[in-house]
Amino acid sequence: MFVKPEEQLKIIMKGAQQIVGQEELLAKLEKSYNSQKPLIIKLGLDPSAPDIHLGHAVVLRKIKQMQDLGHQVVIIIGDFTGRIGDPTGKAKGRVALSDEQVKANAETYCKQIFKVLDAEKTIVRFNSEWLSKLTFEEVIKLAATTSVARIMERDDFQNRYKNQVPIGIHEFFYPLMQAYDSVEISADIELGGTDQTFNILMGRTLQKHWDLEKQVAIFMPLLEGLDGEEKMSKSLGNYIGVDEPSQIMFKKVMEVPDKFIIKYFELATDEHPDDIDNIRYELEQGINPRDIKLKLAKIITSLYWGEEETKRAMAYFKTAFSNKGIPDEIPELLIEIGAETILDIIPQLVERKLVKSKSEFLRLIKQNGIQLNKERLSEHDLDRVLMSGEVLQIGKKKFIRLIK
Repeated sequence: MFVKPEEQLKIIMKGAQQIVGQEELLAKLEKSYNSQKPLIIKLGLDPSAPDIHLGHAVVLRKIKQMQDLGHQVVIIIGDFTGRIGDPTGKAKGRVALSDEQVKANAETYCKQIFKVLDAEKTIVRFNSEWLSKLTFEEVIKLAATTSVARIMERDDFQNRYKNQVPIGIHEFFYPLMQAYDSVEISADIELGGTDQTFNILMGRTLQKHWDLEKQVAIFMPLLEGLDGEEKMSKSLGNYIGVDEPSQIMFKKVMEVPDKFIIKYFELATDEHPDDIDNIRYELEQGINPRDIKLKLAKIITSLYWGEEETKRAMAYFKTAFSNKGIPDEIPELLIEIGAETILDIIPQLVERKLVKSKSEFLRLIKQNGIQLNKERLSEHDLDRVLMSGEVLQIGKKKFIRLIK
């Protein structure tokens, strides 16, 4: 059922930034291997922001690797904790969500996470199942497991206290409740980003208090976005969404800065560590990074869209960005976030005097006078999402390169 513990450890450690309890992890893997009983892998999801990009999927990919090794994945949707709001990294407390918001976000989450995880091998639970049933006496006992000084070790609480930003007492319960989830399901391993360090380690503390075997804490690093500077973020526009069309996903992966190629292989794919070492060696020997990025784009796109759709995306990329018949030196037009379709950019084209008016642009469309990457556009293409690097041709002589 399982591969040998040492091999499992190699796969689990790939790309991880920190593992608290690494010796415990090997012992757990050996016990699991000998008994043929899977470990319980916990991931808690905050239902406040349901759109997932590759940065969010870093933890999901690691969980998928452990799922493929035969372990039991338990996703805990924090519907109860979501009513409080995780204050992590915020200058003030997060607004609590309504039951309707939590439910809607959770449904969107599940749809997206199962583009990574195997739905049939994943248990999804809501922590309201047990947290809503705690009596007031049990809540007091839960609060007694830690001190105010320990809770105040969280950086965000320290900063808010120093800056005299109010902290509600109810916010202190967030890490305790998230940690109690680990007690409830007897988690063997919990994963999260480095921004969840305090909450996940609190799970170890509570399990010890309840005389349970402590979970191993695995922290995955943050993934830089396409700008190569900031962490991947939708608000910054440097993201690759897991629900984006295959053509856009493929093109965006090709925009990954060369210095992050290996990191994307480690965090955004399920490639074996030995195969990644071979890719690292090829880059060191001077292979063209573009060739490696083509491989990366194929792997990542196929993870979310399958092989056939990836073949079409790759064919489109090679056709659209071959620059055949397109001048080398052409002006650029910035595509603004939230205004990313052909119809959206018409006002900018008018402002740049590339067309006289919206009606002229639409007339040229009907006359086959507008091309995108040397392909004629029709009225049905007006809601097409544009990608950075594409070239719009108006008439015979006007070219403009679109950038984000």
